[in-house]
Formats: sequence, structure tokens, C-alpha cells
Amino acid sequence: MIVLCEIKLKTGEKIDRLPAKVENRLHIPKGSVESLRIVKESLDCRKKPDIYRVFNLELGTTLPDSDIILACKKNGIKYIENYKEEKVQFSRAIDTSFRPIVVGFGPCGMFAALALCKMGYKPIVLERGLSMEERVLAVEEFWKSGRLNPKANVQFGEGGAGTFSDGKLTTGTKSIYNKFVLETFVDAGASPAILYKNKPHIGTDVLRTVVVNIRKEIEALGGEIRFGSKLESIEIEDGRLKKIYLENGESLETKALILALGHSARDTIRMLYGKGLEMEQKQFSMGLRIEHPQELIDISQYGASSKSLGLEAASYKLNVRTSSGRGVYTFCMCPGGYVVNASSFEGMVTTNGMSNSARNSGVANSALLCDVYTDDFESEHPLSGIAFQEKYEKLAFELGGGDFALPKETVKEFKENSKLKNSLPSFVYEALVEALPMLNEKLKGFDSDDALLTGIESRSSSPVRIKRDESGQCAGIKGIFPSGEGAGYAGGIMSAAVDGIKTALKVAGNE
Repeated sequence: MIVLCEIKLKTGEKIDRLPAKVENRLHIPKGSVESLRIVKESLDCRKKPDIYRVFNLELGTTLPDSDIILACKKNGIKYIENYKEEKVQFSRAIDTSFRPIVVGFGPCGMFAALALCKMGYKPIVLERGLSMEERVLAVEEFWKSGRLNPKANVQFGEGGAGTFSDGKLTTGTKSIYNKFVLETFVDAGASPAILYKNKPHIGTDVLRTVVVNIRKEIEALGGEIRFGSKLESIEIEDGRLKKIYLENGESLETKALILALGHSARDTIRMLYGKGLEMEQKQFSMGLRIEHPQELIDISQYGASSKSLGLEAASYKLNVRTSSGRGVYTFCMCPGGYVVNASSFEGMVTTNGMSNSARNSGVANSALLCDVYTDDFESEHPLSGIAFQEKYEKLAFELGGGDFALPKETVKEFKENSKLKNSLPSFVYEALVEALPMLNEKLKGFDSDDALLTGIESRSSSPVRIKRDESGQCAGIKGIFPSGEGAGYAGGIMSAAVDGIKTALKVAGNE
């Protein structure tokens, strides 16, 4: 097959114009294009508000490939000859006599379990939180009443923290497993557009169905998911995992334990450190959520409102470096979304952002984060980054009134007489104040006086890394495989899912 590159449609033109557009560009007979498949779609916003959708298209035509290639050369059209997409195949594991145990059912644990199933295992997944149905009800009740359920919240439960997010699937990590992850999401109910969109997303509302469908696939393949099952302790003997213990008193034996904990399982991390797992400090980021009218972002990015152009709500990604040398950047930007209370522990608050698939709330939000270096932690202890997070989450809890309300103020208040600064390290506050006008130079209106700030965004990533060797196992301990975001090896849905797959392959000896 041949893929044509950079075929454009102006916003407002329907997708079914593409065959005729291709025939006109190539100067080939009408009706020559029999089929088209979108391989990639992005936006060209260089001449806003004249925005173009840009496509790479896999062609099926009545003409020989040699004629299409010649037409491309004559008309100055870029193309890819003999285009192929690598298909992931999972080989059966040599030894499937035991049941691997996966701790955590976020993206990492979910895809680790799925990959294990495809290699012939029947894994047991332990998720400390509750199933999707129970979890959604508990989170909505928390947002309404302020009564936190420690087993069912934005951080813990089926789907992990990503369940209450925008479901963004962008990643800077290149892997042959990226396509497999996307295809799995589509098979489970996500829009096929995530296979080719430049900035794919699923949306919180759709993601909830997708996650449940993946769970059902794992179960159909012989896997078992146990909700409300928390890892309480582990037993190590002669440098090898012997047994694990659950909160309910049950014990299980296995040759392979995948730790797909997520970035908020602080109590489990502390337990594992006490059992001798080697860990080290890791840099992370901290800051606030910032909100703007979505139309302000649209006009800045598109030159007009997204509705008038027939486009999705616009997004942005900004970064600057302050005079102190610290980076300040936006992260997990949610077009047409909502700022949510993502707290999971008593006496502490943290925030996050989410969007539904339509991204139509009319409000844009993003994390506004500052680099936090390991030198900023208050000791050299491997877990001091967790204590650092907890310190400021407690201050934010008190600032909000002690009832899980998130503290808020405008950018004007933040610059002139801030209360939010009392819930942030002084270097974070100073860096954000300095960065706001710098970011405004990149996106007009970003530091407008009435832009709303909400505190605090403290869990951008894990501040600790569980060390692992080339076999994927804990340094010096056989049978334990740290993986994903909570172990310090991923940052986001895609990279966590891919790391889960790679860890499953390590368990099976297939990588």
C-alpha cells in the first residue's frame, strides 16, 4: 500500500471530500480511488483562522502503484511506499503453571494482566479500590458531600487515576506496543479516531465503559480481578519472594508479583521499603490548576471559536524557564473540562483535571507546575519526596477549611495577596509568579487577572523509584517486578500501559 502525506481539508469540508481531493491532487481519473484509510490527522494552524486538517492517507486505487508514485512525483506530493504497520504478537510463555499476581488495576496493571493472559497465564489482579460502578458512585458522593471513601476515590479503584481524567493518549515514548494499546481501547469502545489523531483522547465518560470492557476481556481469557483487595505485606526468603499477605488476612504464593501501584499508594510503598526493596528519590513537579474560558484558548490557538470552525476545543502546551533555572510548564491540559478534587487520604487535598469526550464544558484547565528537585526534599531518605508531598497537601487541606474543599483564588490575588502561596513551597510560588507573564507571551490572556487557580496539584508523578534490574525484577530480589508510574517508570496512561506490557513479557521470559 501507498500512503499519501499532507493532504489537506479546510475546516468545514466534510471527510467524504477526501477521495475527490486526492484524485484532483494526483490528476488521476475520477473514481480511481476505491478506498482510503486515515493513518494520521493533525491541524495546520499557521494562517489562523484559516485552519486546515492535514491527513496521511493509505490508498486503495484502480491504478498500479507505479502510476500513483509517478503522479506523486509529478505533483510534488510526499508519499510512503510499501507502508506497513507492525502487528504485535504475543508468544505463549514456556511455563504457565503458576499464576502471576498483579497489584493495581490502572493502565499499567490492566495491560500487564491482558498481556499475561495473551501469553497463556491466568493472572490474579489485586485492586485495593472498588469496581467502576461502585467507584463512580463513591466519587460523585465525595464531590457532593466531602465524605471521602478511602477505598473508592479519584486515585484508587478500577482504571486507576486515569479513569477520572481526560483520557489523554499522547506520549513521547516510541514503542511497538503503542498501537496495540490504542487498538485495545478501540476494541473496548473508544473512538477509532484515537488510532490516527495527533492528540488522541478518550474522555472520562467513555473511558469508564472502555475500562470495564477490558476487564471483561481479561476475565474471559482466564484472569481474575479482585476488587477491595489490598496488598498488606510480603515475605521474602533467601532473596526471593515467598508469599504475599492481603489486608483480609489471606496469603498467596506466586513466582511473579507485578507492582503496578500507581503514584498514590504511599502506604504500600512504605511497607515495601520496610521489607527491603531498594528505592531512590525521584524528581517530580508541583503547582496548581489554572482555568480559563475555553473561547479564550480557542481564539489564541485557532483565531476563532472552535464551534465556529467545527473543531474540537483547542488545547495548549507551554513551558518556560525562570531566572532560578527552574522549569515551569503546563501539564495534563483539559479542553472543555473540569477541575476535580482528587484527594485520597484523610487530612490532605490534591487536585486534578478531567474532560468528557465532547470537551464541551466551556472551560479549559491545566496543571501549572514547577520543577521540584530531589535537593528540595527535606532529607536524603528515599521516601522523603512522599513526606514532601504530604506536607503541602496537609497545608492545602487546612487552607481550604478542613473539609476537603479545594482552596482557590484568581491570578490577580495570587500575584498581589496570595493565600495559596501558604500551601506551596516558597520556590514554587516565586517561580509561578515569575512564569505567568512569560507564559502570557506565548498564549495571550494566560495570566489574565480573573483566571482561576486551584490548589494544589501535587501528584504529577511519583517522587520515588523502586529500583529494578535488566530482568525487570527488584534489585537483589527475585520474583518482584516494579512497573509503571508508581514505581517511577512511566508518566501517563500510554507509558504506564506500555511499561505494564513490557513487564509482563519479562515475567514470561519473552523479552
